[in-house]
Amino acid sequence: MSKILLLSVLLFFTIRVVKGQDKITIKGDSAVRDAKPDTVKYVNLGKIAARKAVFRSMIIPGWGQAGNGLNFYRGLKIAAIYTGGTMLALSYIDNNNNYHQYLAEVQYRAIHGDQPKPGNGLEGYSNTAGITTAKEIFRRNREVVVFSFIALYAVNIIEAYVDARLKYFDIGNESALKFSPTMINSNTMYGYHSFAPALKISLRL
Repeated sequence: MSKILLLSVLLFFTIRVVKGQDKITIKGDSAVRDAKPDTVKYVNLGKIAARKAVFRSMIIPGWGQAGNGLNFYRGLKIAAIYTGGTMLALSYIDNNNNYHQYLAEVQYRAIHGDQPKPGNGLEGYSNTAGITTAKEIFRRNREVVVFSFIALYAVNIIEAYVDARLKYFDIGNESALKFSPTMINSNTMYGYHSFAPALKISLRL
């Protein structure tokens, strides 16, 4: 009984050791031990590229678009970003200068009994209430420009992210978008048919 038990235990451990061995491949005169295959992990290239684009666009606006692969279309987007930023910067400077000019005028007239401040360029405006209103308009315009800066910065980041994701988005070779001219029946009253030219759009998936 003890011999059978001993043989069973030895057989069990022998099977475990044999199963744990690596495969041996014989190539020519040498034997090569094959390693166990690793688990293949799926890598989402679009997600990785999108993260890089967001990071770059947060540092330098337009860098994310350039990192996605610079071409004519992306060049236009970068030019639009910097053109919009330049126009907003000029608008902010103009509104800020006007705001401080009108603010100084209002403060001077409040102290000197509605007398215009010499050399401020607003001597011809006798209505102090109108100057106060203009000051508030320039202040609001300045705040709108600041919010527009933030919006442009956010759009720059979002656009770079979407562009990077779509760059690796494959719709396959079977999809197609076709435009073709056609005629449509626009009037069928009293048995009279009139046709009008139209554009037909066909989407094949």
